[in-house]
Amino acid sequence: GLDDTARRMADFLSGRDLDGASVLEIGGGVGAIGVELLNAGADHVVEVELSPSYERTAAELVRELGLEGRVERRLGDVVAEGETVPPADAVVMHRVVCCYPDVDALVGLAAARAKRYLVLSFPRDRRLVRMGRLVINVWFRLRRWDFRFHLHPRDAIVSAAARQGLRPAFEHTGSIWQVAALERGAS
Repeated sequence: GLDDTARRMADFLSGRDLDGASVLEIGGGVGAIGVELLNAGADHVVEVELSPSYERTAAELVRELGLEGRVERRLGDVVAEGETVPPADAVVMHRVVCCYPDVDALVGLAAARAKRYLVLSFPRDRRLVRMGRLVINVWFRLRRWDFRFHLHPRDAIVSAAARQGLRPAFEHTGSIWQVAALERGAS
């Protein structure tokens, strides 16, 4: 099942008319939100994932659920792929923004590809999360891993989407994670 944050994201989109809609899931791991949106009426999902470690499980999930032909998996950096990433009615990024150093590039590209909705989750900028980020990043350095955990301000994230013509439609703030849903043409 989906965690609480992912459930809120999926519920926001499921409450919209998804019949025949296209979905772009950026950094979706095995693609659980995409599957949920297919069950809610979406026609197809393109998943762009940076890590190859999810591919076997994702392929098994698609096969088990009989979704072959409705899910396309791509391996790579969505920002580097740029214009080759297809636009979609709904773009979803669950716990991805904190994995990317350039919030403007990532959220800007995602927002530009969103024909109707961009729904994303990211960590709250609060003391507990900042301390956690410090510990996590020290651990990564000690392990000599290049990955870093980034804590981008909510306003920077929403502004990057707003520059592409999207406006806030829904927000939820949990203890660690928050959700922002934006839509094209909302006031």
